[in-house]
Amino acid sequence: MASFENPAFAFSVTSQNICNNDQINKFDLPVDSEHKAKSIKIFSFAQPHMRSFHLAWISFFTCFISTFAAAPLVPIIRDNLNLTRADIGNAGVASVSGSIFSRLVMGVLCDLIGPRYGCAFLNLLTAPIVFSVAFISNAEGYIVMRFLVGFSLATFVSCQYWTSVMFNSQIIGLVNGVAGGWGDMGGGVTQLLMPFLFHIVKLTGATPFTAWRIAFFIPGWLHIIIGIMVLTLGQDFPDGNLSTLQKRGDVAKDKFSKVLRNAVSNYRTWIFFLIYGYSMGVELCINNVISEYFYDKFNLKLHTAGMIAATFGMANFVARPFGGYASDLAARKFGMRGRLWVLWLVQTLGGAFCIWLGRAESLHIAIVSMILFSIGAQAACGATYGIIPFVSRRSLGLISGLTGAGGNFGGGLTQFIFFSSTRFSTSTGLTWMGVMAMACTIPVAFIHFPQWGSMFFPASNDEKYNEEYYYGSEWSENEKQKGLHHASVKFAENSRSERGKKQIVAAIATSPYTSTPEHV
Repeated sequence: MASFENPAFAFSVTSQNICNNDQINKFDLPVDSEHKAKSIKIFSFAQPHMRSFHLAWISFFTCFISTFAAAPLVPIIRDNLNLTRADIGNAGVASVSGSIFSRLVMGVLCDLIGPRYGCAFLNLLTAPIVFSVAFISNAEGYIVMRFLVGFSLATFVSCQYWTSVMFNSQIIGLVNGVAGGWGDMGGGVTQLLMPFLFHIVKLTGATPFTAWRIAFFIPGWLHIIIGIMVLTLGQDFPDGNLSTLQKRGDVAKDKFSKVLRNAVSNYRTWIFFLIYGYSMGVELCINNVISEYFYDKFNLKLHTAGMIAATFGMANFVARPFGGYASDLAARKFGMRGRLWVLWLVQTLGGAFCIWLGRAESLHIAIVSMILFSIGAQAACGATYGIIPFVSRRSLGLISGLTGAGGNFGGGLTQFIFFSSTRFSTSTGLTWMGVMAMACTIPVAFIHFPQWGSMFFPASNDEKYNEEYYYGSEWSENEKQKGLHHASVKFAENSRSERGKKQIVAAIATSPYTSTPEHV
């Protein structure tokens, strides 16, 4: 059952079990047995839940700004560096391809050393690269720099991992949607910010070819500031940083080989890799081409094209959270099966509106279709990460990284096929990208959880296949004897809500668990 507690946009869930509150009085929000928050208060910066939430999305937001900072300035940069259409397309591919590998690494880092270090170090290490963009002099340097700056998009993985370990599963769709959506919003903000900075620098007397270079120093400094904030203010888990918890014996050190094997052997991982490639992937691709598309096709001014293009990214403010919230809402009544249906529906609609955008011949129709397309694609991203935390408890970081890498892979592949040569016009490329997005959503139907079911088939009738069995199967009997699976047992308890409204009462009545805190 959901409730909105106060005007500060608080969303919470109730719990049916009660335990001693003495252990959790330190928390500002009500928590469950894993000390994950059961509510979200947007205007709070309280440690650990809300502070981690804000640091997570702001760090990703900053990296999104720097990765796509060049896109709205392409009309100026291409004249300065004599870029061809192929150069611009290859740079776009490079910008989203760089983080395919870095997102995989970030997933591993989150599982093994925690999200705080991974997020902070990546922001700080990529800052010098952002500064270096100002000194490039040819097409090759432009492509290489965009590739390297793109590594920073791996902060998406730390963002989603961080919020997933801080908030209860019943509101995880909304929380991940807000954090990811507000981070993605950097792709819209940069469409406004960089032309603004460019014009401000020009007013000081700089030439256009100098102004765009100076503008890049702002994103570079943002990396440094946010990296230091994450490092000094952040906390890995509700109960402390990972290293501290491991020293106390509260969290066991895991082995990379077992985390990796568990992630890659789960077929759901690869379906989400594909699906996310044509929700987040098309969003990344659009960020590279949409401003130039409006600038060239409708003969708009650079600033006007940037403002229109910005609405695509800015829609993340509500669209991605909407997808996550819709996923949570469907789960409350229909369980995991509801989440899967929401994902299929919004992503399919997003693909259809992308086709409409590609076929639009008037500015007004193009703008409307672009906004509807953005809502569908971004809501699909939110709905995806409303499901990802349930795929695996043990390998959450790596599976989050693989899914995120799928987004970059799909974005890079689409950019390469449709927008890196003269074979397709931008309009035709958009049309075919929409077709691919719709086709790649079909595999959602093949995602099946034995304890919860799938889009078309119910859960297994065999009572053996419950939440404890599913998450416990990630551990060997020897590991269970050592107690290494205790966190998975707690997660299994809190994920029983994914059975849906009809089964949740029965599940609570027969529950073997008795230690979920109710209120602070």
